Amino acid sequence: MAERRQLFTSESVTEGHPDKIADQISDAVLDAILEADPAGRVACETLVTTGVAVVAGEITTSTYVDIPAIVRGTLKGIGYTDAQYGIDGSTCAVMTTIDQQSPDIAMGVNTGGAGDQGMMFGYATRENDELMPMPILLAHRVSRRLAEARKSGKLAWLRPDGKSQVTVEYEGGQPVRVDTVVVSTQHDPEATLEQIRAEVIEHVITPSMPEGLYDPENCTIHVNPTGRFVIGGPHGDAGLTGRKIIVDTYGGMGRHGGGAFSGKDPTKVDRSAAYAARWAAKNVVAAGLADRCEIQLAYAIGVAEPVSVRVDTFGTGQADEEAIERAVAQVFDFRPLAIIEALNLRTAIYKPSAAYGHFGRQPEVLENGLQLFPWELANRVDELRKAAKAG
Repeated sequence: MAERRQLFTSESVTEGHPDKIADQISDAVLDAILEADPAGRVACETLVTTGVAVVAGEITTSTYVDIPAIVRGTLKGIGYTDAQYGIDGSTCAVMTTIDQQSPDIAMGVNTGGAGDQGMMFGYATRENDELMPMPILLAHRVSRRLAEARKSGKLAWLRPDGKSQVTVEYEGGQPVRVDTVVVSTQHDPEATLEQIRAEVIEHVITPSMPEGLYDPENCTIHVNPTGRFVIGGPHGDAGLTGRKIIVDTYGGMGRHGGGAFSGKDPTKVDRSAAYAARWAAKNVVAAGLADRCEIQLAYAIGVAEPVSVRVDTFGTGQADEEAIERAVAQVFDFRPLAIIEALNLRTAIYKPSAAYGHFGRQPEVLENGLQLFPWELANRVDELRKAAKAG
């Protein structure tokens, strides 16, 4: 019997989407604190709405950061430089309400324990070089190219807010065709729907699609399906930190523990353990031990050792699954402080992750020596192979 073909859809949003504005502000505050105080404890939440940004949360640090200046710089860097776009970084109101971290939480974290209870998932799949699900990978490419076309001036009528959605057809667990692409982008009022559709297809969608999977004659394309998208950004919708957790991870492919990332320092296992789980899962797949791998970690607040570690290869394992699980436990130390040390997470590396996904990104060493996306390094492959072979 032939394998049944199935469709799977994932979405992405641009850096100008209201929720992503909030994520970037929260991570910009985190980076500014960690740059001067690597031991700072940060849980920073942001709300943006028409003409206003509110920053709240719990922060314990030995340094001082100018939060209004960070907010304004982030907004202007995204492209919010005109009140007509929904918010203007130069003139908007900025309000802050910050407390210190609860001493009840700090008591457990100070001894190396997890900053909260909960479960986190990491996922990897052999669908592309990035070892990511194809729908979310392509959706991010479209969203990023929208922003690049706007910032470069190639499509000068674009405004910062936008969303993309890609549906991929699968057969036998592998992507075989891009079925549908949806793009909704904020635009100047003078731009016509015909112009928007033609130029988005030519300059954004087509260059984002992989050869062999995309046939424009056999793909449904929707561009601004409502016909008009002038009012957007924080004027169209309020934005909140942590409201795009599926966009941030695997686009719905693979499970999610519910915890958001942005604005949280690495003692929060919602962030650091999710990164570690992706790191481990990616190394399992990169080592050839499985074609798909999902790793679940779970923690009790104040306790260093995870209460459970689960490895699932969905029947694609090239070794006994129990042997893979033992190999993961042997090669990776999932205690919070061990994760922080292994990935050097007490550094100012977080703002770039706050748009276009935290996973499937290219690791990059900055001029100051900091490693961006260290959880994307396939640097434990040999150790995993040896450990799995030993059983």
